[in-house]
Amino acid sequence: MGASDAAPHNPNQNHLLAALPTAEFERLAPHLELVTMSLGEVLYESGGQLQHVYFPTTSILSIHYVMEDGSSAEIAGVGNEGVLGISIFMGGNTTPSRAIVQTAGHGYRLKAQLMTEEFYRAGLMLRLMLRYTQALITQMSQTAVCNRYHSLEQQLCRWLLLTLDRMPTNELIMTHELVASMLGVRRGGVTEAAGNLQHAGCISYRRGHITVLDRAGLEARVCECYDVVKKEFNRLLSDVRNRQGALKIAL
Repeated sequence: MGASDAAPHNPNQNHLLAALPTAEFERLAPHLELVTMSLGEVLYESGGQLQHVYFPTTSILSIHYVMEDGSSAEIAGVGNEGVLGISIFMGGNTTPSRAIVQTAGHGYRLKAQLMTEEFYRAGLMLRLMLRYTQALITQMSQTAVCNRYHSLEQQLCRWLLLTLDRMPTNELIMTHELVASMLGVRRGGVTEAAGNLQHAGCISYRRGHITVLDRAGLEARVCECYDVVKKEFNRLLSDVRNRQGALKIAL
């Protein structure tokens, strides 16, 4: 059990919730429901009506686009930096993507109607969610470019680093089958790429577990896409602080 799992659960473990001023947070707090998220659990399906938004704390969620033949690939990940379900407050209510749990853990969910009401108060929640949505669009766009132009090993390095950024530990509970599904490639390709990284001393893996041994080594091998996504999140959300920090987003 990791340290984050042993610690008491708190909505402020999600950076967006922690950034809300006291008045906004107190309106939402009684309605935030703590939920346990299991590895591989589907939170919503393609075309389904979204009933909740999810604010991960110790879990990581994966947004997939699903093809007609059932194959899929990840288009974005959401961890404690963000929120799942932007279609609700952007006016769509449904989405062609599927959301699954990539890393088991916890998070908080909020009913769609309450999220929409808070968004249209046009206060900090609106500005915060628009900033986050812009960063998420950058992640989606860069993922598409990366999958088209960069090697599978570079894609795996990008995915590992983005996952590490959302976790308090360097050990990932993740099968090659699930990684292959994330990247939209064959399992054999993931096994080969992971083998190369293990041979280089960057990671070690056994069935269901990947441990990062040399983050600098991954950063030396990753393509530019990781840095583009990280810089954009930092640029848009770097002035987010918790309520004690008293620094608000200024547009």
